[in-house]
Amino acid sequence: MVSDVLPCYVVCDVSLSMTDHLGEVNAGLRELRGAVHADPAAAARTRVCVVGFAAAATVLQPLRPAVELTEPIAAAPATGTNFGPAFTLVRARIADDVRTLKAHRLRVHRPVVFFASDGRSTDPATWPEAFAALADPAWPAHPTVVAYGLGAVDRDALDRIGTSRVFLGEDGIRLGTALAVSLTRTARRPDRV
Repeated sequence: MVSDVLPCYVVCDVSLSMTDHLGEVNAGLRELRGAVHADPAAAARTRVCVVGFAAAATVLQPLRPAVELTEPIAAAPATGTNFGPAFTLVRARIADDVRTLKAHRLRVHRPVVFFASDGRSTDPATWPEAFAALADPAWPAHPTVVAYGLGAVDRDALDRIGTSRVFLGEDGIRLGTALAVSLTRTARRPDRV
């Protein structure tokens, strides 16, 4: 019986500016699924939710075992890259998911949010407030946040978002590797919510 659960929220920019990078995002999710599947302990405890955002945010895959991830993630036929709605949606999902997992008497590790984008938001004046609510250390379920930049990134924005780490595709780090390292690192910590 699984008693510990590590929730991971992969938050993917699916706006038109990311069209050329979504193949890498999908490959990264496949790599994560394979890495988790190869480790029975990780497969038993890791749950993944995928959120896509452009002008608005939506849950593409609700929280489920990582080995059940499906694909592909496709670009949204919309302009806009609003970070704020993504952070607001993820905070609500974490709150609901943690409540549900605890109701099933599971111990919940501090969630991981893996944010993948080219880092160029179209709501620069408003997203910091939504992010502050998500990352607020006073909130017991506040996640570890890892940012991953693809393409011509806005490094300053990603540095503000990646409270734990920032990876850049231009440095030769594959998204799947960054995602697997982030989950492994968090799983080793005893932090629970």
